[in-house]
Amino acid sequence: MKIGITCYPTYGGSGAMATELGIALASRGHEIHFITYAQPFRLPAFLPRVFFHEVDVGRYPLFEYPPYDLALAVRMHEVVRTAKLDVLHCHYAIPHATSAWIAREMLRETGEDVALVTTLHGTDITIVGQDPSYYAITKFSIEKSDRITAVSEHLQRETVHAFGCTGCAVEVIHNFIDPSVYDRTRYPGALAGMVAAPGKVLMHVSNFRAVKRTVDVIRIFARVSQAMPATLVMVGDGPDRGMAQDEARLLGVADRVQFLGRIDTVAPLLSSADLFLLPSENESFGLSALEALACGVPVVASSAGGIPEVIREGVTGALRPVGDTEAMAAAAVHILSDDVRWKQMSVASAADARQRFSEERIIGQYEATYEDALAVAASRRTARNRRATDTLPFALPQ
Repeated sequence: MKIGITCYPTYGGSGAMATELGIALASRGHEIHFITYAQPFRLPAFLPRVFFHEVDVGRYPLFEYPPYDLALAVRMHEVVRTAKLDVLHCHYAIPHATSAWIAREMLRETGEDVALVTTLHGTDITIVGQDPSYYAITKFSIEKSDRITAVSEHLQRETVHAFGCTGCAVEVIHNFIDPSVYDRTRYPGALAGMVAAPGKVLMHVSNFRAVKRTVDVIRIFARVSQAMPATLVMVGDGPDRGMAQDEARLLGVADRVQFLGRIDTVAPLLSSADLFLLPSENESFGLSALEALACGVPVVASSAGGIPEVIREGVTGALRPVGDTEAMAAAAVHILSDDVRWKQMSVASAADARQRFSEERIIGQYEATYEDALAVAASRRTARNRRATDTLPFALPQ
């Protein structure tokens, strides 16, 4: 198949997953075309059967806010026609699925069509989509998609509850990992020379937005460091980084917290950690937690959103209420203070990630979804042709 993928190319779970999906599909023989305003951050410079089409948003004095959604629609229309795409796969309902619908309507003017698959990742439903300014267009874009997927059962329920989705079904296809990449044995000593102090290594990876509760990460670590020698490694960047740094100084642990900034390839770092912290306010899935588990790193996280679908309590980590930093710290100490217990959880984490969220399994589900979407698009074309024939003033010769 020839598949166009549109996502947010910046640092974050949805862009990472969309890019990894495209790379995996290309390795299975499909032709992949990324259509977005910048090269996705996890996309290498060159891969066979992978193409990047930049969306150029013209800037004119008339537009106070340049209309990216319209520029994206035009670029989608162009790529579908020139590359003969079979499917447009949009990650996030707005503006991506909206733009894809516009592109599809433009194609219909010349008798062409394309299947449209939309994957919901979270904030497009839980925050942006439920804003009154965007609610109607979000619902419309979802319902005009040929197939809709969500990355967790939690998000599926949220979508149905918020929008109803008349006449459509939301299929759950979880995020996935490439087991060959997230393999602890491949990266011995990745943090050597960076973590000088002896003890356990705790880690957090995110975009440092408010929903990630990065200040809570510092508070959890401060309590853990009172019980044992430890270092905290913070990977990523974002608006709350300064608050987290201030909290580390306030709690007297700044000398044991390292802020590494944004790093695109996190598997080597995760493989050097003993515990991963994810105390988020909400997560539609928790991709960073899955990546940590695949590297054999148990996770202590909040029991929010889709995280309980990823972490198995007492087996691969611990789940505690949002904001309960004392309970999370106690769980962290419990896991780290017993080497035998930690080893059992580490082995279980890597095995569970590979069994339930393997690339092979999830990519197969997406391929089946594309086939379903193509069948829907074919039925739509047949119905349209039949209507056109029915409106002719005379019968066509047999």
